[in-house]
Amino acid sequence: MAKNKSELWEWIKALLIAVVLAAVIRYFLFAPIVVDGLSMMPTLHDQDRMIVNKLSYKIGEPERFDIIVFHAPENKDYIKRVIGLPGDTVEYKDDTLYINGKAYEEPYLEKYKKEALDGPLTDPFTLEEKIGRKTVPEGHLFVMGDNRRFSKDSRHIGTVPMKKVLGKTSIIYWPISDIRSVNQ
Repeated sequence: MAKNKSELWEWIKALLIAVVLAAVIRYFLFAPIVVDGLSMMPTLHDQDRMIVNKLSYKIGEPERFDIIVFHAPENKDYIKRVIGLPGDTVEYKDDTLYINGKAYEEPYLEKYKKEALDGPLTDPFTLEEKIGRKTVPEGHLFVMGDNRRFSKDSRHIGTVPMKKVLGKTSIIYWPISDIRSVNQ
């Protein structure tokens, strides 16, 4: 009888430790997220499942073209690409991205640019036209979806405060046929 109680107690302790570890990992380090919609096509597809690295920006800073997850104004989590960092000017003209006056290539958009026969993939704009400021404010990011014509992003919701950013994502783990690391 004492042996059964001892064994049961050991199982309960092991289960409690596993639950606490899982909660700590999910809350502080990594969390799953499901892509909802087409705003990041062709890079990400609707219903792709990804891992969010919550630790990435606690020990480092976002980099241009990172794919991030953040709390959006509609109480939803959005997945978008970092385009502008604090202090940057951002402009689009002739379907080309200019940051601080320098043209940047966006290889992840090449497929869509070739398919867009009825005008530019990304309509021309300046940061000032979109957010009323010449530069991205300190502590904020300017983000855009890769599917530029069908993405609700900083052009519509404004810049994203860093305190709303959950983390960086770059690993698709489901569906199995699409397992890969998503880079620039």
